[in-house]
Amino acid sequence: MPDPNLPPQGLEAGHGDSAPSRKTAAEFRSARWFGPADLRSFGHRSRAMQMGYAPEEWTGRPVIAIVNTWSDLQPCHMHFKSRVDDVKRGILMAGGFPVELPAISVSESYVKPTTMMYRNMLAMETEELLRSHPVDGAVLMGGCDKSTPGLLLGATSMNIPAIFLPAGPMLRGNWQGKTLGSGSDAWKYWDELRAGKITDQDWLGVEGGIARSYGTCMTMGTASTMTAIAEAVGMVLPGGSSVPAADAGHIRLASESGRRIVEMVWEDLTPRKIQTKAAYGNAIAVAMAMGCSTNAIIHLIAMARRAGQDIGLDDFERYSRKVPVIGNVRPSGNQYLMEDFFYAGGIKGLMGRIREHLDLSCVTVTGKTIGENIEGARVFNDDVIRSTENPIYGEGSLAVLKGNLAPDGCVIKPAAMDQKFLKHTGPAVVFDSYPEMKKAVDNEDWDITADHVMVLRNAGPQGGPGMPEWGMLPMPKKLLKEGHRDMLRMSDARMSGTSYGACVLHVAPESWVGGPLALLKNGDMVTIDVDARTINMDVSEEELAARRAAWKAPEPRYERGYGFMFTKHIQQANEGCDFDFLRTEFGAPVPEPAIY
Repeated sequence: MPDPNLPPQGLEAGHGDSAPSRKTAAEFRSARWFGPADLRSFGHRSRAMQMGYAPEEWTGRPVIAIVNTWSDLQPCHMHFKSRVDDVKRGILMAGGFPVELPAISVSESYVKPTTMMYRNMLAMETEELLRSHPVDGAVLMGGCDKSTPGLLLGATSMNIPAIFLPAGPMLRGNWQGKTLGSGSDAWKYWDELRAGKITDQDWLGVEGGIARSYGTCMTMGTASTMTAIAEAVGMVLPGGSSVPAADAGHIRLASESGRRIVEMVWEDLTPRKIQTKAAYGNAIAVAMAMGCSTNAIIHLIAMARRAGQDIGLDDFERYSRKVPVIGNVRPSGNQYLMEDFFYAGGIKGLMGRIREHLDLSCVTVTGKTIGENIEGARVFNDDVIRSTENPIYGEGSLAVLKGNLAPDGCVIKPAAMDQKFLKHTGPAVVFDSYPEMKKAVDNEDWDITADHVMVLRNAGPQGGPGMPEWGMLPMPKKLLKEGHRDMLRMSDARMSGTSYGACVLHVAPESWVGGPLALLKNGDMVTIDVDARTINMDVSEEELAARRAAWKAPEPRYERGYGFMFTKHIQQANEGCDFDFLRTEFGAPVPEPAIY
């Protein structure tokens, strides 16, 4: 029998033959289940043997959980059903013992009312899966929008060695010789259909050509934003965040992630050793340079605070002023998609071009620093990944606005909107529900102009519920037929990272809990000044006080179940929409489970 205190024969516990182990097998979490000579451990070992495993397969070896978010209703993760075998191959090659633990898939395409309702459920599931099972490290398989932050939130709170394996973007879409991008071209051609510029048959062609393979959205949506952030913060192997899902390199990435997590267990390289405040600064800088999704703000704040790092809206504003957008990928860019970005040099190429904005000393899952990981990185297409001297937008992807409409902040994506709305004043047109708004925008006799400000409220974390991606309010049909394609829109909702337009989002506090947005009335003048970072309604304090006194809280959305728990404990957008009881500082650390 092998010595249970040593790595399996021929396998080293660090980087090279001379690197000593930082752990012994006797210190593994899994040893609490399999090691003792008692009745309970007899049960654990005998049940492993019931599944056909021999003691030689787990003795002295790290047990690696593969948290797999595959499902039959998750098109972004279709390949995970087979890709998990590639991860297992890598784990076995490195001397680990792989075990697959399925988790909720949070499919952006199908889950209603919104996957944001279930990001925290995935986080809780991940944390408790890792805590309750005899595992020493984890490979986290995700990619679709909320799966990346959900998995990382849970793994960070559990804080055993973990590595993230991104699903990768799908292949570019195609219709009649035109390149199609997820989401972005859906919104574009939907407006063209409503304006009478394309036919119903054209629309069916777009529908069949926009998503041609497994993988996540191939625009710079929330999926590619969050996997890039996961790499920038140090949780993904170098360059792994932008490998296309259908590329053979993705199979190799899966196997390499499996090999690397085994060494990370021996080294005791945990998420909190990687996820420093400086690492989150790197993540914000990369997000700004890539033309990131507005959702990045919510997820990054939640992730950082789970790691014990106090990141907030002011940090995003600071980086926004100094890091330009150099990733020329839709929707902030106007031509390229993630395939182009990857083959142009990918995330390593982009990070190399903003290295003066990065802390290169931050440690990553490789055990090496960010600086070491991007050493020698090259860019092969200067139009896809621009230089900082030739950006597609002179400031960062996102801007944080504050004022009497959003005292706790809101967000806009300046690079992906008609620039004439960067400074604008117009009368508000207010809707209290999505159906009410949808009915109005299809009315061609509606008395509305492109100078009006469309407002949707009751769509925030509690009001939505779950803060749905309703923030890219549809353009009124009347205006589309007049030739307009943008106008100022505002809500306490989110919008898809594939969306675009002059959309003010995440207004906090939300209207459902009595935020100032709840007090806005039709005809009130709203002023936005992106350069000054302000957003205000021209209503006196006296009038606002009177409206506040008359305001009545809406009836609760849920009276039982997960929705009830969600609305009782969800935080506002500027706090990351985490559950209050999951915050790191909420209570004492959760102990290891008792085994008797």
